Amino acid sequence: MSEVFISYLHYLAFATLASALALELVLFRTEVSGTTARHLARIDAIYGASALAALGSGLMRLFIYGKPASYYMQNGLFHVKITLFVVAVLLSIYPTINFIKNRNNPNDGQVVYPGALGVLMKIQLAILLIIPLLAVMMARGYGFKE
Repeated sequence: MSEVFISYLHYLAFATLASALALELVLFRTEVSGTTARHLARIDAIYGASALAALGSGLMRLFIYGKPASYYMQNGLFHVKITLFVVAVLLSIYPTINFIKNRNNPNDGQVVYPGALGVLMKIQLAILLIIPLLAVMMARGYGFKE
């Protein structure tokens, strides 16, 4: 039953991760109100927590539950999937710093963000849309050297 729970947590965390990022993109503008800036910071915290949950549950699936780690390590798609996740996490650092920096706007004035944040978030979302495809391909046996 633990394996089922960890797998479910992994999928739920990933869905929450993608949903939080999509919501950030809906709210994001280069100029927002202080209230929206606080909302963006809260949503980004959910994004970060769900990324940690996805990573933690993924590591548990890799090393404790399911197939042996050696099975995944032999699959090239697994390495691409993990690399893309790391790239998405690295791309999230700059937006997160900006959201944290502006979350406590003392007045409810406008907060101005660099336009690059929107581009970085769109790239992250594109990456996050590729990861489940790779997981499905792995589950179907693709990615092994023949």
